Amino acid sequence: MASLPGSPPSPRSGQEQHQILELERFLPYRLSILSNRVSQTIANLYVARFGLAVTEWRVMAVLGRYPDLSANQVAERTAMDKVAVSRAVAKLLERGLLQREIHGDDRRRSVLALSDAGYGVYDEVVPMALDCERRLFECLSDEEHAALDAVIDKLLQEGLPRLEGHDAA
Repeated sequence: MASLPGSPPSPRSGQEQHQILELERFLPYRLSILSNRVSQTIANLYVARFGLAVTEWRVMAVLGRYPDLSANQVAERTAMDKVAVSRAVAKLLERGLLQREIHGDDRRRSVLALSDAGYGVYDEVVPMALDCERRLFECLSDEEHAALDAVIDKLLQEGLPRLEGHDAA
């Protein structure tokens, strides 16, 4: 409906009835932006050099820290979709960066680990990733860095279970 000349424009239908979500102050949005930009900065280093996708590097990073996990355990540790983990694992196996072995007692369960070639890539990417993290934190004092770590730990251990509906308290 058009407004009459000289009258203020009418609000869009129902707009005044809606709460406004200020994305620039909304924590999940802000964390997502920060995470995506930091991850992409690090990815730019290893994508060009090793041809790895972000999901592939995350699988490698988890297995570099925790070898002999199943694909499901990798998905749990990375909070990535099982299908994305499965695709990444398949590509890494094809490239010889991972190896898969049948679990000793349970022949139906296989575990994944970095191959020697995978550790070669891992040993080159880790210092680059740690340097990016160090440069990111340069703007924080030691106290601010410690406070950030404490807040993130508290949100993971107490806030997230409340959010997900399984109150830890």
